[in-house]
Amino acid sequence: MATTPKQQGFFFPAEWHPHRATWLSFPQNSDSWDYGERLERIYPSYMAFIKAIAESEKVCINATDEQQKALITDLIKQYEIDPNQIEVPIHATNDSWCRDHGPAFLINPETRQRMIVEWGYNAWGGKYPPYGDDDQIPVKIAHYLGLPYVVPGIIMEGGSVEFNGKGTVLTSKSCLLNPNRNPHLNQSQIEQYLYDYYGVDQVLWVTEGIVGDDTDGHIDDTTRFVNEDTVLTVVEHDKTDDNYHPLKQNLEDLSKMRLLNGKQLTIKELPMPKPVYDSGVRLPASYANFLITNGGVIVPTYSCDKDEVALGIIQECFPDRKIIGIEATEIIWGLGSFHCLSQQEPIV
Repeated sequence: MATTPKQQGFFFPAEWHPHRATWLSFPQNSDSWDYGERLERIYPSYMAFIKAIAESEKVCINATDEQQKALITDLIKQYEIDPNQIEVPIHATNDSWCRDHGPAFLINPETRQRMIVEWGYNAWGGKYPPYGDDDQIPVKIAHYLGLPYVVPGIIMEGGSVEFNGKGTVLTSKSCLLNPNRNPHLNQSQIEQYLYDYYGVDQVLWVTEGIVGDDTDGHIDDTTRFVNEDTVLTVVEHDKTDDNYHPLKQNLEDLSKMRLLNGKQLTIKELPMPKPVYDSGVRLPASYANFLITNGGVIVPTYSCDKDEVALGIIQECFPDRKIIGIEATEIIWGLGSFHCLSQQEPIV
């Protein structure tokens, strides 16, 4: 009897697969956003992000309570966003990083069914308690949408995995093999969970993440599929920069990889922005943390001279999509950006 999602024909589609909606968890955490003052400073960029998504698909925003829902409703009106494109269910959260605590949506094209994977979530190795409400978000959304869900019973974050939609997942050793996630599992056992619950046939591993990334090296800050056999990966040419060696190592890792059909990856390089600091702390600013929507690609920018170069490279990779750069310097203060904040819900 078929037991795993893969055996039942389910898989996690590539991000460019058509979406019904994108899910967000409204920012509220005082530890992430500096006890309120900094939180309000992210609203212009955050609402521009919502508006850009809403141009081509629904935006579902988890609100912790009715008071927060009222705030969201006011902001939607203030920033002239089409309210018909917005859904605001009451789902209590601890923080805003929906990529990691949100549901992993699987599809089965043959049966035209969808399923949610409820991976465990422990705030990147227990770094930021409490996280109990975040850990329950996939189940709440499954109930909200009337979808079945499955519980693998291990820790997994959406930002740690990147899919080409054709059987391959890309991830990083620094994150998935970190003992603060699943210390009882070795690499081959983790790979089996990825096969069984994401419906993939191949796991490819890079080594490292970028400096300042408190997730221990999420792949969505370094390397992204832009089609089934092409990746964009960030590089640092300044040999004195702390990111130079880890990103060089990742580039070497990628150059040795082969896909299921034996084909070598096509690798396109994306620059890193100039370092972004706050109070002397290096923040994980990266152009790779973009979100692909039905109508465009939303890219974080950092008010530096590399912004336009990065946007141009991304446009070359997505010639049929609108490239939307949004200033993210205030957003990145929370140690994540647009991809970290969002999780797409595919149609089938």
